[in-house]
Amino acid sequence: MHSRAAHLISSLGLAPHPEGGYFREVYRSAARVQPLDERAERAALTTIYFLLTAGEVSRWHRVASDEVWHYYEGDALELITADPHFDRLTHHLLGPVGEGARPVQVVPANSWQAARSTGAYTLVG
Repeated sequence: MHSRAAHLISSLGLAPHPEGGYFREVYRSAARVQPLDERAERAALTTIYFLLTAGEVSRWHRVASDEVWHYYEGDALELITADPHFDRLTHHLLGPVGEGARPVQVVPANSWQAARSTGAYTLVG
C-alpha cells in the first residue's frame, strides 16, 4: 500500500467499507427529509471520506438518493455508472481539472455505480 494512502487511512480514521475501500462518515445532518416513495425518513445530507488503493474496487451497487462524488487527492478515479436497467454504461474520470478529468460527478438516484483508482490511491468524498 502506498505510504500516503496508509497515512490517510490512519489520520482520517477510515475503516474498511463493505463495498470495497475505506471510509468514514464525516457529517450527518440533523435535518430530516421524508422521501416521496415508501422509504423511511432520512438525514437530509451525509458526507463521507472514501479511499481506494491500487487493485481495490467499489463493487457495483446503487443508492436510493442522488450521490455527489468529490475528488480530494491522489490518482484519478474511474467511476462507471449505469442507468437503473443497466442499459447504458458511462465512464467518468474524477481528478484534477484537465486531461478529461473533473473534480465532481453526480450519480442520479437508483443508478448503478462502481469505481476504481487509476493508480496507487484515490481519496474522494
